[in-house]
Amino acid sequence: MKKWTRKWVVGCVVPALLLLAGCGGGGGGGSASTASSSAPASGIQERTIKAGIGLNEDHPEGQGLKKFAELVSEKSGGKLKVIPYYAAQLGDDKKMTEALQAGTQEITIPSTSPLVGDIKEYAIFDFPFVFNEEKEAHAVLDGPLGQKLLEKLPAHNLIGLGYWENGFRNLTNSKHPVATAEDFKGLKIRTMQNQVHLEAFSALGANPSPMAFSEVFSALESRTVDGQENPLATIKSNKYNEVQKYLSVTKHVYTPFVFLVGKKFWDKLSPEEQQILRDAAAEAGKYQRELNQTENQKALDELKAAGMEVNEVSAEEKARMQEIIKPVIDKFAKEIGEDLVKEMYDEVAKVRK
Repeated sequence: MKKWTRKWVVGCVVPALLLLAGCGGGGGGGSASTASSSAPASGIQERTIKAGIGLNEDHPEGQGLKKFAELVSEKSGGKLKVIPYYAAQLGDDKKMTEALQAGTQEITIPSTSPLVGDIKEYAIFDFPFVFNEEKEAHAVLDGPLGQKLLEKLPAHNLIGLGYWENGFRNLTNSKHPVATAEDFKGLKIRTMQNQVHLEAFSALGANPSPMAFSEVFSALESRTVDGQENPLATIKSNKYNEVQKYLSVTKHVYTPFVFLVGKKFWDKLSPEEQQILRDAAAEAGKYQRELNQTENQKALDELKAAGMEVNEVSAEEKARMQEIIKPVIDKFAKEIGEDLVKEMYDEVAKVRK
């Protein structure tokens, strides 16, 4: 009888206690269950990722995006599939950024300028004549200041995975060479919808005319505007030489691209998936920067060969232009934060030593 009782206790009561422990356990069991249902699952799932940019596939940014898609596929064993959309197929930079915030698109890589409306500090990358060469810009973008600005993005439903390179902007027009500050006078120049750019060109005597990037070629062709300003690879890939005669190598602004992921999408990813995107964005970004610098030199040679009249703007004239627009810089430094602006210039000074 005692033996039978002992067997009954072990066979029935102990499993019952285990069942109660699994189902009950107060708040601990319930919390774990709730947390696991809201947290991203581990591992890699089958996902399709829409990634759009404003430039053409043959532009270094387009080639960088293609490289990113290949790396993501390779690192995920083909489970994560990036579908690239080029030449503003999904809209301009602003529209695509808004689509990321809404959760209807996953990735875009815009210039930093369109972000200024939401995050005023990004306007520091619109200041003219800050950088003389790419390595100065890279030191700022890849250092503490660049990271500080990336950390402002999640509050706007965006995640930043780093900076790619658009490069130094140069001026083209259909009227005459621009070799001095006075040569800007009266030129109607397409710019981005960016207050720093608008006021800087106005200070130089030009008539800035903001418009969407997709409208630039037709505006140049119809002479609605006299000129535009963009990096050399962009000028070549968009064939502006067909509707512009003069190219002035001003290198007046260095423009970075910022690699953005929609936060709504990002929060659904597992840690493994997030790391794959981080690593692929960094690796493809290094490739894209190197390609961009090679392509810019090639673009200059090809634009000359295509018949554009090219002139270099001297260091002395750049210094004069910088002096003319100094009140614009001082004004926006106060609005953005003088400490942040000082940090940028201090970092550039370190690289130049």
